[in-house]
Amino acid sequence: MQFLVFTFFMPGLALLFQEATEGRFAVAWQKAQHPDLSKFLIIGALLFIIGVAGVLTRRNIIVIFMSIELILNAVNINLIAFSAQLHNVVGQVFAIFVIAVAAAEAAVGLGIILAFYRNKETVNIDEMNLMRW
Repeated sequence: MQFLVFTFFMPGLALLFQEATEGRFAVAWQKAQHPDLSKFLIIGALLFIIGVAGVLTRRNIIVIFMSIELILNAVNINLIAFSAQLHNVVGQVFAIFVIAVAAAEAAVGLGIILAFYRNKETVNIDEMNLMRW
């Protein structure tokens, strides 16, 4: 098994060491140490897309809450990236507020989920019609 894994990663390791000798690895390492704004925006967009897909496709309320947290973290990444790009702290302050709101949302939401689970013994969102008339 170890030999199979080693042979699977061998071409990638050879390419990595080849780039290290030619100097491209040093440039790539330098770019990884100082990423520009587009890298953060791409990561934030990917997190946002994963979160929206989780909210729209899942039926488990716990997974939906985790997806909402992913969406809020994507917003935080964008706020802090723009704050660093513009050299002000307004985005960082907003990110702190978003973290506080997310913590309060998680505490209240999980409390409601626990109370619902004690009554219905399920966390399926299709069966959550307790507050309907």
